[in-house]
Amino acid sequence: MSAPPAAERPASFGARLRDLARRALLMELRVYESLWRAIARRPKLAAGSMGFRYHRPVLTALIVFLVLSAVEIPIIDMIVHRWVPVRIGFLILGIWGLTWMVGLLCAYLTRPHAVGAEGIRVREGLELDLLAPWREVAEIRAHRTSRDPSDPDRERGRVFDEDGSRVCAIRIGNETNLEIVFERPFEAHLPGLPPKGGPQPIDRLRFWADDPDGLLRAAGEAVDR
Repeated sequence: MSAPPAAERPASFGARLRDLARRALLMELRVYESLWRAIARRPKLAAGSMGFRYHRPVLTALIVFLVLSAVEIPIIDMIVHRWVPVRIGFLILGIWGLTWMVGLLCAYLTRPHAVGAEGIRVREGLELDLLAPWREVAEIRAHRTSRDPSDPDRERGRVFDEDGSRVCAIRIGNETNLEIVFERPFEAHLPGLPPKGGPQPIDRLRFWADDPDGLLRAAGEAVDR
């Protein structure tokens, strides 16, 4: 029996540990970058590109977690205030957690999808950033999908087979509303290591935008230039 392709082989424990540490460091740095961009009002956009946000389906959940993180700090401090070393440790942990949640919210706001001369850049939060160059794009269209929590296939990852095509779905709140169809199999680089991360050949890319009609118009105008 032949060995599975490298992209389908699970990585070793050491490689996964190194990748996890690298990704954790990258996300930590992007938390502070996103905070700076929010304060400076400088979204991550190339010159001449138009940005389209995608935070609406998860905004309520992010705000709830942020409020809970803020409320938790004084409650825990009141419980452990007699044990000074423990109190300091919990205060540091609580402030870091709150900062992280604010940074994550800022990442959703300051790292939008981008439509420009180079193509469509699809993003999600702190990590994901995929560029689909115009030369690779056959079509971009409205295509709404919603993953039902009761669906037995709900555990399938971002990349899966559907109707003979390899699909990558960047879901926000379990939903997508746009789809890019590629001219030929396109290599998308996803966070993490194979088989779920790394370079993944795909035929279609689905994602969510809060203003899908505006993104479609901007894409049409960019292609016509």
